[in-house]
Amino acid sequence: MAGVELKSVDGDEAGMRLDRWFKSHFPGLGFGALQKLLRTGQVRVDGGRVKADTRLQPGQQVRIPPLAVDEKGRGPLTGKTIRNRDDADVLAAMVLHEDAKVIVLNKPAGLAVQGGSGITRSVDSMLEAWRSKKGEKPRLVHRLDRDTSGVLVVARTRGAAQHLTAAFRERETKKTYWALVKGVPRRHEGRLSTWMIKEQTPDGDRMRIAQHGERGADHAISHYRVIETAAQRLSWLEMEPFTGRTHQLRVHALHMGTPILGDPKYFDDDHNWEFPGGMQKRLHLLARRITVPHPAGGTLDVAAPLPPHMVQSWNLLGLDEADGETGSDA
Repeated sequence: MAGVELKSVDGDEAGMRLDRWFKSHFPGLGFGALQKLLRTGQVRVDGGRVKADTRLQPGQQVRIPPLAVDEKGRGPLTGKTIRNRDDADVLAAMVLHEDAKVIVLNKPAGLAVQGGSGITRSVDSMLEAWRSKKGEKPRLVHRLDRDTSGVLVVARTRGAAQHLTAAFRERETKKTYWALVKGVPRRHEGRLSTWMIKEQTPDGDRMRIAQHGERGADHAISHYRVIETAAQRLSWLEMEPFTGRTHQLRVHALHMGTPILGDPKYFDDDHNWEFPGGMQKRLHLLARRITVPHPAGGTLDVAAPLPPHMVQSWNLLGLDEADGETGSDA
């Protein structure tokens, strides 16, 4: 730290002892060193001298003198906070954005967000590696399908999780997806409004379009536009889910007659259609961008790059990733 800094106490830290607050923010600072700083008046709260057991309140200003250790909030990989180095390293490679309240990950295709039957590793289980000294584990605030890659927002604190969860619930977020689909939609831009219901099949749970009023059905709304087409055989779509139903975009793409390439559940792989050579039969769906109100104020806007299998397909088709931003504020 270059010089003296004033740091505000967060709402999540109400009632926390000052020594525990320092242990949380500066785990490398020993108790003896902190006591010396307190005795000499170098650490103060709202300008006044304090003791190690002083209870902090939100909004108070903690005076932090130059320290020989860095603040853990500048990176989640502080050695003492890591429970599992391998998980921490894998997560670190996914980070698109991080600050004191929010981490945004680029989840790879094939990695489950949460555990379940047959799942041995998930983002949620790996987040144990980033449990803080206060015992707080970063929290998931939304989901992505296992086969979908892209932007995944994680809250670092309980307060941030409450804020972000409310933003998703109140639909104050904007989620933009990119998909490569079979065929070309009849209209190049539109709104899809249907009812969906989950049904059990021999291959596991599957969503289908339902009738209005059908018991157990939920309303699902998506927006889409065609960014580019390839020889009238394939289309690159930008899709935005207004609601958040399971497999919503995948089912809506199928409903239009343009299923997403490589979709193991919803791609109607008929015998008259040949999968393009050189492309991997993996789900071509990317959670490209998310815009969400930041818990500390302002807006968080983060985008994820195409995953390797989609980069390969884009190169084969001569598509330019930059074209996806043209004519859209997504």
